[in-house]
Amino acid sequence: MKAIIFIGTNKSGSSREAIKAAEKLGYFTVLFTNNTKQLQQRKAYPDIHKMVLIDTSNIEDMIEEIHNLFDTGLEIKSIVSFVDPFVHIASILCDEFCQNYTSSSAIEMMEDKEKTRNILKDQPYSPKFVLKKPHESFTNNMVFPLIIKSPKSTGSKDVLFATNKDQLDTHLTFLQNKNPGETIMIEEYIDGPQYLVEALVYKSQVHTIGIIEQEITQGKRFIITGYGVLAEVPPHIQKGIEEVLHSIVDVFDIENGTLHLELRLTDNGWKLIEINPRISGGAMNNMLHAAFGFSYVEETLKLFLGEQPNVNPRHNKFIFTKYVIVESKGVLERVIGRTRASKSTGVVDVYVKPRKGTILTPPLSMGHRYAYVIAEGKSLAQAKNNAITAAKEIKFLIKAL
Repeated sequence: MKAIIFIGTNKSGSSREAIKAAEKLGYFTVLFTNNTKQLQQRKAYPDIHKMVLIDTSNIEDMIEEIHNLFDTGLEIKSIVSFVDPFVHIASILCDEFCQNYTSSSAIEMMEDKEKTRNILKDQPYSPKFVLKKPHESFTNNMVFPLIIKSPKSTGSKDVLFATNKDQLDTHLTFLQNKNPGETIMIEEYIDGPQYLVEALVYKSQVHTIGIIEQEITQGKRFIITGYGVLAEVPPHIQKGIEEVLHSIVDVFDIENGTLHLELRLTDNGWKLIEINPRISGGAMNNMLHAAFGFSYVEETLKLFLGEQPNVNPRHNKFIFTKYVIVESKGVLERVIGRTRASKSTGVVDVYVKPRKGTILTPPLSMGHRYAYVIAEGKSLAQAKNNAITAAKEIKFLIKAL
């Protein structure tokens, strides 16, 4: 039986949609997970045919388990991950056990923000940055405000904002204590509207899957709370983004693969915020499906299996996704308004993540977004209004701790 091994998944979002797509394509699905809760909630994952509890950071343990799966008669066609930080690990295992149609070296560089910044440092779209190595003294010669981050951070975790020396020193101390052996990256703060770009490369041909305006909420962290998928992209935006995208594909020598970029449009042109070697998580696959009529994760799996993906839009719709966050910490007692939200004008999808009894907190990472509404409209402004109106119906009743 033909099988695909997935390393890690979230309960919902792009990583879970990919497993469902594999089952739809007729593959036996195997999940390697280090999340004991997923085994305890096994019935909630009917699309996963075999679930293996394993240390997903230990390659040797996974190699042994893959040999065991071969011994049961499974024909493993690919090993993949749609979850940070397992994309590179999955690709290494795919190199060993399957025909890998993507590049492990390119994935490794994109997964590490330090390596990414170094390889792109001479490109006009690369922001100014300095690296503080462990136990090195640091003299700041950059102009405030600054962004301080761990090169391994994902989902806005450990991405900090400093407007003065005291904040900079505080953030450096925090990150040094949290990750004593890691480099810390200090970057210039880039101001301007932010866009997310989903892209697929097949046989060196670059396909721009979607260009999405991002709405950022700044609290203790920079959290994306709104995504506007452009059914029609202004020519100057399309041209500038594709120039950066093609440059990155050339620099990383990507022949086949998927990636997403976050870019800001400044007075000095486009500036790259980050790259990730996978589709964005959360609602991204569902919002792209609503906008263009195809499953991006399904077409990505075809790419990983050596087949030609079909990413030609079946239709073009303006789509806006609004995420719901909370402003205070507490225990969730009840969620109200989900049905009203789903019946609101233009709504395509509504998702609420937490269960009763979950501790909710103001966002320190993308994982602290607790619901979303996807809505369509005849224009982006209308889609946004529809999504925001519906999202206001969803309320988390929480008991303060």
